[in-house]
Amino acid sequence: MEGNLRWAAVAAIGPIAWGSNYFVTNQYLPADSPIWGSVIRALPAGLILLALRRERPRGSWWWKSALLGLLNIGAFFVLIYVAAQRLPSGIASTTMATAPIVMMFVAWLLLAQRPQALPLAGGGLGVIGVVLMLAGGSGAIDPLGVAASVGAMVMSSFGYVLTQRWRDDVDVLPMTAWQLVAGGLMLIPVAVLVEGAPPVLDASSALAFGYVVVVATALANWAWFAALRRMRAGTVGLIGLLNPVTGVALGVLVGGELLGLRQVAGLALVLIGIAVGQPVVSRWWRRRPQPRRVCSSGVVGRPINLDRVGSASDRAPAATLASSAATNPAVPSSRPESTSSSAIVVASTGR
Repeated sequence: MEGNLRWAAVAAIGPIAWGSNYFVTNQYLPADSPIWGSVIRALPAGLILLALRRERPRGSWWWKSALLGLLNIGAFFVLIYVAAQRLPSGIASTTMATAPIVMMFVAWLLLAQRPQALPLAGGGLGVIGVVLMLAGGSGAIDPLGVAASVGAMVMSSFGYVLTQRWRDDVDVLPMTAWQLVAGGLMLIPVAVLVEGAPPVLDASSALAFGYVVVVATALANWAWFAALRRMRAGTVGLIGLLNPVTGVALGVLVGGELLGLRQVAGLALVLIGIAVGQPVVSRWWRRRPQPRRVCSSGVVGRPINLDRVGSASDRAPAATLASSAATNPAVPSSRPESTSSSAIVVASTGR
């Protein structure tokens, strides 16, 4: 249990850092160059991790790194940018909140990890909570924006599960670095075509990018992928719901925003959903005391399997005595004649 809690805490570093990234981006980073901002965020983070572990991809990890970099970094950032431009924030956030449930079914498809009832319930509570926290904004729903949001969510879900599937091939630190470098390089031509030259950064923007690169990208992605090596994909996905919770909390604590009753209820539902899907809760649910049954005689008890009552040495004399009674009527039976074993089963189970 302590190991699961420890890795749950490690996994939480990722969504908490990503949630803080929204606040830092809105307050300190240029708003007109989001794709260049993604390049500046991903590529230096990958190079920093490569400096910590100087290891190049080998064999199949060249194409695996490119694929994971596309799913988790490159295409994901572009699709999120399109969704942010075309959808109200509440709709986009609600779509992304379904990612834990999608991850559970993708893990079932690729890893044979059958979805469990409590994590699925936790995912449902999380979606409802995000709707309560962030919904309410008006605006037209653009089909292209919906497609981009759903595409980002599905692609990242597949990318995270594939990262878990290939976890035994290489250490998590270089694997994270390769993804970030590959995704950052893929974004450069897109940034040039869409936004032109990279933005000029002042001192405050440079410091903000420093935080985003080191904490919200390098550290956050390493923690996320490290947790995916040791926990079920759906469980880690539920912890990802801390992302919008962190954004809302920072808006209140730092931005001076106020929460209404609906937002507080949504926040509580998200936290409950995350807790419900954790392994410690699942184990407690499986080991909870079973309800006792009321027998037809009015005695309260659990069903009894007569074949398992007593030890073999306890049952042997009774069997010998019954055999003797069958051959010698003078030997009394150990059971009353009016009570059969089937009657005892019915009395003990209430059937």
